[in-house]
Amino acid sequence: MIVPADLRLSVENDPTGEDCTFLDRNIDRLNEERWPMPQPRHFAVFLRSQEGKIEAGLDAFSYGGWLFVHNLWITEARRSQGLGRLLMVEAEQRARALGCHSAWLDTFSFQAPGFYQKLGYEIFGTLDHPPGAKRYFLRKSLGS
Repeated sequence: MIVPADLRLSVENDPTGEDCTFLDRNIDRLNEERWPMPQPRHFAVFLRSQEGKIEAGLDAFSYGGWLFVHNLWITEARRSQGLGRLLMVEAEQRARALGCHSAWLDTFSFQAPGFYQKLGYEIFGTLDHPPGAKRYFLRKSLGS
């Protein structure tokens, strides 16, 4: 395809936060015109040491009645102690308070699909990605 003469194609490895925010803002405006709803809410849940160091954390977004769990991480020394479950329960409670009815997330086969399934998440899609592994998309009803 030919780039119009009055435009310049720009492929950028590290786009500025301002440029990405510009895209987000305009997509939000387009969505709002067709589907009025509260603005997306970004929040995080952390477990910190007495010194304030993050030992475990989760960041998420609520939008359109759905919670999206973006990242969940626990330092290796703290794994298998129930902290992941604690973070997920807190995030789901926060999402319910924000009006979410359901949650979704994605994880790789070498990460923790079984962990999320134990929490009531069900697989609704998979990709053969990356090579030799799978990416799972999971969802869960948060109740009314």
